[in-house]
Amino acid sequence: MQTNTSRTDTVEQLNSFLRGELSAAESYREALAKLPSAASRSTLEECARSHQERVSLLTSEVRRLGGVPAESSGAWGTFAKLVTNSAQVFGEKAAIAALEEGEDHGRNDYQRDLDELNAEARALIERQILPEQLRTHRAMSTLKKTLS
Repeated sequence: MQTNTSRTDTVEQLNSFLRGELSAAESYREALAKLPSAASRSTLEECARSHQERVSLLTSEVRRLGGVPAESSGAWGTFAKLVTNSAQVFGEKAAIAALEEGEDHGRNDYQRDLDELNAEARALIERQILPEQLRTHRAMSTLKKTLS
């Protein structure tokens, strides 16, 4: 584990995570809007809340470090559009598959980039954010399997 990661590097990495969480929250909102009667609605709502809580945690941590939190998903927003289009064109199964892919990506980002953080931010990710990411990933994987 790096111990001399600068505050600027940590803020940049946290903002990268934040953009991913903003995109995830947006993706779930879009899927819920396009699938109003989906059998999976309660699971989707729970995952959406989890991602929104992570947005709040990451925003607070960036501010605590003196940074300016990202306010939009940026390029990540494209993923939300994919989910919306999948849901509209191909239905619930495709939307769940796209959401699971997003969960895969988020999990991989957190695991790959932990060393880019200072010790305090790393502890936040390891203790609060990553366990939730793994939980929502499992939820989407399970849901995808039940719909197959």
